[in-house]
Amino acid sequence: MAEEKESTSIPLSLAENGGEDPTKSTPSSPNNSSTRKACCFVLQIWVSKKFMTGCVVLFPVAVTFFVTWWFIQFVDGFFSPVYAQLGIDIFGLGFITSLLFVFFVGVFVSSWIGSTLFSLGEWFIKRMPFIRHLYSASKQISAAISPDQNTTAFKEVAIIRHPRVGEYAFGFITSSVTLQGDNEDEELCSVFVPTNHLYIGDILLVNSKEIIRPNLSIREGIDVLK
Repeated sequence: MAEEKESTSIPLSLAENGGEDPTKSTPSSPNNSSTRKACCFVLQIWVSKKFMTGCVVLFPVAVTFFVTWWFIQFVDGFFSPVYAQLGIDIFGLGFITSLLFVFFVGVFVSSWIGSTLFSLGEWFIKRMPFIRHLYSASKQISAAISPDQNTTAFKEVAIIRHPRVGEYAFGFITSSVTLQGDNEDEELCSVFVPTNHLYIGDILLVNSKEIIRPNLSIREGIDVLK
């Protein structure tokens, strides 16, 4: 009796793959994995760089917008309660009124009556302790940037040796005086050295020859101290 041959069956999945077991397929190449990681790393750096660029561009815009908005609301709050009592609720009307108020104050003070009343008010303020120093320093700063320059304004930016040898201080020349000596006259300059953000400072008399005069305007000098 003829020996029967054992029939062997091949799974369909193996037949489609040419008889190879899918579980024994060739693993992915290490080079492909390294390429994907490099691409992801480059993409991450690019996204981070663009994000930081956006922050750098938008930060000054946001700060400017916030400060401007706060200033408008702050100034608007001076006269907004007055309009609220009258039943008028228009945003920005108080801000416009405040600007007009400042303008008319400038016109009034420029007149003889206004300047007289203003001088009388200064006379009282300058006799109040501590406040007189704050007012004098603030007035000197305002005079420095005022369109109407006067004798109390800053004349020039100065750098002097202060408080010890080898150290320097940033200040503003306000006036000068000449001392008459036996041999020659000595010119001394009154230099205002701010000690607290331009509002409070010391007045020093320094020899004109010992003052370093940088090529800066008064406005640029004030910006340096901000």
